[in-house]
Amino acid sequence: MRVLPHVHLTMSSRFLWSALVLVLMWGRAFGQESYFPDIKAASEEGQEAMAFFTLPEGLEVDLWAAEPLLANPVSFAFDEVGRCYVVETFRLHAGVTDIRQHMDWLDDELATFTVRDRLAMMEKHEGEGLEGYNTEHDRIRLVTDTDGDGKADESVVFADGFHRPEDGLAAGVLSYRDNVWFTNIPDLWWLKDRDGDGRADVRRSLATGFGVRVTLLGHDLHGLRIGPDGKLYFSCGDRGLRVETPDGVLDYPEDGAVLRCDLDGSNLEVVHRGLRNPQELTFDDYGNLWPGDNNSDGRDEARWVWVVEGGDSGWRSPYQWQPDRGPWDREQLWKPHHPGQAGYIVPPIANLAHGPSGLTHYPGTGLGPEWNDHFFLADFRGAVASSGVLAFTVKPKGAFFTLGEVKPFIWKVLATDVDFGPDGAVYLSDWVQGWNMTGKGRIYRVHDPVYGVTEEVAKVTDLLARGLADQDIPSLAVLLGHQDRRVRQEAQFELVRRGDEGSAALAVAAHSDGRLLARLHGIWGLGMASRSHREVLDWLLPLTGDGETEVRTQSIKTLGALRYELAA
Repeated sequence: MRVLPHVHLTMSSRFLWSALVLVLMWGRAFGQESYFPDIKAASEEGQEAMAFFTLPEGLEVDLWAAEPLLANPVSFAFDEVGRCYVVETFRLHAGVTDIRQHMDWLDDELATFTVRDRLAMMEKHEGEGLEGYNTEHDRIRLVTDTDGDGKADESVVFADGFHRPEDGLAAGVLSYRDNVWFTNIPDLWWLKDRDGDGRADVRRSLATGFGVRVTLLGHDLHGLRIGPDGKLYFSCGDRGLRVETPDGVLDYPEDGAVLRCDLDGSNLEVVHRGLRNPQELTFDDYGNLWPGDNNSDGRDEARWVWVVEGGDSGWRSPYQWQPDRGPWDREQLWKPHHPGQAGYIVPPIANLAHGPSGLTHYPGTGLGPEWNDHFFLADFRGAVASSGVLAFTVKPKGAFFTLGEVKPFIWKVLATDVDFGPDGAVYLSDWVQGWNMTGKGRIYRVHDPVYGVTEEVAKVTDLLARGLADQDIPSLAVLLGHQDRRVRQEAQFELVRRGDEGSAALAVAAHSDGRLLARLHGIWGLGMASRSHREVLDWLLPLTGDGETEVRTQSIKTLGALRYELAA
């Protein structure tokens, strides 16, 4: 038996010892005390891989970050000053399992309706083996280019310790105004770094109860976008959910869904259900919300879905265990609209991609005009040669949409996520190889050497970094019509923060001639302002008969979502 030596503690050493104990306690509470996962050393592999990429003429690609700065990247998000939050997983088959590996659990699985049920089922079947689910962590790393040379050079663990048996694969992250939201079944987390050291010292679960079943790997909590209504949107795969809220219980044990809430987690609601595994979300310039949804590994194909409030896409997770996928394939629910389509679903716009994962929409600056209104969708197929990022558009077709031209944007890279940085460049995360963890990971930067270095792009980068709090109301009103959607939206949010004067400016923009996008942001801003001053909705009523289709549409949608009695 080893005996610790006797240590005499002076007053100062006692203080230091107490401080050390507090630090260790804090570290254990936040899971950052001694976790050192398998991450490969630096190499030239990332640089060498670029020689095989294909991308459109005129664009260039650089390696922005690589192992050991990050590993096993699932998703990422930039903040306003260009720091990158990267979600890393080390729990794939090492703490998060797949029901297909435990088919003897299936009867019990289908009888679970809460996270507690699922955990009890796992304890029943795994016994003491459940302790092994605690070993590896998922986490968020903050990756930064500190010297501005166009390549990341610093990485710190922003948040760690996500390793409970009931935790899923960490899958979504979003940063806005020094707040970070993070999705990791069973919780939607809010994180904050109060002392500026690059590490979260505050974390709070805003909602819990996601992932009531094991189902398939990766069918987790994803998405995370702030919509034009100022609310937080995110998606849940068909691991299902049962979430208790002050207004009741959201109970969807067999569905994937798109949800939204206020930024503090309040007023949580399901927007659209019946999805299988919608991994990422994005808004277009007109406030439409889109995910790609994965197929069931049967005869069906992946889908491009328009999220409609109250909509149902038709999938239920038990269909997975029927050899023909049950009604999903028998009734062709996965196909775009066709004669005989089931009347209760919103059909997909198109069958698109094979493994849709990361997703974004061009904000308006950084690339040439040929990329206006384009979506960028990471298509993860498990093999480098057949994976990459697709670019495409949608076109209105009556009250619905049709898919425009689809073309590879960057190919021969195993992309898991794609997004735009504040510099206007396209960034994508690279899983590197196969379906399993490699301990490697890269982020590439695709940029336009002509349109990416304009004065307008520099102004956008500066506006996003500084924020708009120092802009006066007339300047904010002008920015509502800016070329870049991120600037337009931030101008809208800032005018809402300005109270009555800001609302008046939003109303003027909504009723003005021309500048369609400025009018839409005026409408959405009035909807946000009405949560504290409901009378501002009177300004929207006349717009329900406006001559511009999008103005009528967004006015009616806003009034309907807010249940404005006079609009009935």
